[in-house]
Amino acid sequence: MNHSYFATCPKAIEPILADELASLGAENVKLSQGGVLFTGALAVGYRACLWSRLANRILLLVQETRIDSPDDLYDAVMTVDWQQHMHSGQTLLVDYAGRLRGIDNTHFGALKVKDAIVDQFRDAGLARPSIAKQDPDLRVNVFVNRGRVRISIDLSGDSLHRRGYRQDGGMAPLKENLAAALLIRAGWPQLAAQGAPLIDPMCGSGTFLIEAALLATDTAPGLLRWRFGLQTWAQHDRQLWQGLWDEAEQRREAGEALFVAEIHGYDGMPKALTQSRENIKQAGVASFIRVSHRQLQELKPLTHKADLASGLIITNPPYGARLSEVADIQYLYQYLGEKVSQQFQGWQLAVFTGNPDLGKAVGLRSHKQYSFFNGAIKSQLLLFDIAADNHFSDRRQTDGVIPLQELSTGAQMFANRISKNAKQLKSWLRQQDISCYRLYDADMPEYAVAVDVYGDWLHVQEYAPPAKVDTDSAARRLQEVLLALPQATGIPEQRIILKQRKQQTGKRQYQALHQGGEYLEVKEGDCRLLVNLTDYLDAGLFLDHRPVRKRIQNMAAGKRFLNLFCYTASATVHAIKGGAKNSLSVDMSATYQSWARKNLALNGCSEWLHKLEQADCMEFLRHHGKTHAGKYDLIFLDPPTFSNSKRMLGVMDVQRDHVWMIKQAMGLLAEKGTLIFSTNYRKFVLDDKVEQFNKVLDISNQTIDRDFARNKKIHYCFEIRHKD
Repeated sequence: MNHSYFATCPKAIEPILADELASLGAENVKLSQGGVLFTGALAVGYRACLWSRLANRILLLVQETRIDSPDDLYDAVMTVDWQQHMHSGQTLLVDYAGRLRGIDNTHFGALKVKDAIVDQFRDAGLARPSIAKQDPDLRVNVFVNRGRVRISIDLSGDSLHRRGYRQDGGMAPLKENLAAALLIRAGWPQLAAQGAPLIDPMCGSGTFLIEAALLATDTAPGLLRWRFGLQTWAQHDRQLWQGLWDEAEQRREAGEALFVAEIHGYDGMPKALTQSRENIKQAGVASFIRVSHRQLQELKPLTHKADLASGLIITNPPYGARLSEVADIQYLYQYLGEKVSQQFQGWQLAVFTGNPDLGKAVGLRSHKQYSFFNGAIKSQLLLFDIAADNHFSDRRQTDGVIPLQELSTGAQMFANRISKNAKQLKSWLRQQDISCYRLYDADMPEYAVAVDVYGDWLHVQEYAPPAKVDTDSAARRLQEVLLALPQATGIPEQRIILKQRKQQTGKRQYQALHQGGEYLEVKEGDCRLLVNLTDYLDAGLFLDHRPVRKRIQNMAAGKRFLNLFCYTASATVHAIKGGAKNSLSVDMSATYQSWARKNLALNGCSEWLHKLEQADCMEFLRHHGKTHAGKYDLIFLDPPTFSNSKRMLGVMDVQRDHVWMIKQAMGLLAEKGTLIFSTNYRKFVLDDKVEQFNKVLDISNQTIDRDFARNKKIHYCFEIRHKD
């Protein structure tokens, strides 16, 4: 006997579900909104419950008719012989959905259906069914649409996406049937059959890994469940069900014996890995999956599978609920694209994201895009072939030939000085692999500007002229600077950013100059950092601290690192590249914390290991001395010269307050640890009290590179340790 069925599923999965049901023996398969209609024997419905990786529910249709009112609904339900579907005294649950005149909410609709079923048993003199919200003996599904009602028995019981292995899904878990759909679209069944490996570099609670293992071992997902609705249905065929179950067990055993693929999952959060391992264990696939604690920057090919030319990397990265989060996270996507391009040639990459615009940040051309819904969020699965020629062009637009102009005598002198400096620095810059440096710093007093090079951009800061220099003369000289620089450096005027540096007081402190939000990526050694040449007075990377950052990197291996007044956390990135065990970067500016988050993402660093904290560093030092005593092996303390930000409880003056700050920071320092204290206050004098209680080494001269050698007082820097 053939029955009519409806399999429900998440939106956009219907076409894949239709193919799956056809493979299970379904006939007359038709797509519908939110599911698939099909017909077949009872075995087909049972097999769908046991084997469907994509459906939510398998509904057995028992009545379909036209209705126009709540009374019509009641009568339609009464036409079904409910004694054929449940025994007297069993429990019942009604799922109602749809629109009908006179029924304002689903609760009232479900109540009307329940009343009809209960009245039928009461009229027959039998014990009435009771309602059970958990594990009912019979689950009835009623759907009303365009004047027609469809009444069905739910053979599934609980939704089929709940396989039974998930113990704790984490913050934002994928539903199991959605994960299976994404794997199918990404071509995993075919790759698994070829023995290709799979990696999820941000595996979270392990859903991709588990569903991939179930697919690769030909394991019916229903084998993981302890209960189905069909088992307490009055017409349940136990012999048929047992036969299908035994067949599924045999297929699993055969599939596990033939399993040759490798499935690996990584995550930077230990809590996520704990959840993942528990879920994998509950799913019975622990012998087929390996998970380990790795940040994205540690993603590497499977060395013992080097003979395999292809595989699948599939992941569901975070995509940010707020615009500010999206701006930070885009660098994580960028890093992912670059990482796989460098080390996974010939593989496939599948990225599932709720913000398709972030997919562009991967930097690869997707050859296929599939739309899905992750809950209510419209999402996309982007598929990429990882090949050497699959990159968006990163060539910058040609700015054209630099026009030669007649320079005044003064401008020519300035251009000559720029050329001389560039020539003197050229060999050193090449040897040190430095692309961001100071080219000129008011070498000629009448041209009072600082010229910094950031790759193929110039960042020009005009110092406020002395009072004795009239405004017109200052403006003329600045114009000469802007005319001379393109000819002296070869960098066109479109890539020259001019700012005027004045002493910042009162409300002028920390204010943005512009809100373009455009970042330029630069390299410092093996660190990738973001600078912003337009929006703020400083670009986000203190060039004079380059040797300090390199020193921190060389000292950081295995250390617990604390970065106070962290700014954009460039020093933290260096510490991480140097092998820091973990880190904490503290700054009270939300802008700098966001910037720091971008820098961490750009380098594939886990925010679980390398935390950011928005806080007043003075308050942090005041309150963490006891709770964090001896917690850090390496501390970088680089306070501003002066701050009276409205976010601070008081006023900070580095000359006045450095003794207290250093004392508090030393309380956080481990016994054999090192505190690096730095300040750009040019009149700074280290108080004798610091040397009285600590071992102090003045490393100022060692931390000034050639491009700042003309000004030995650009900063002061000290290494401070506990006395033996």
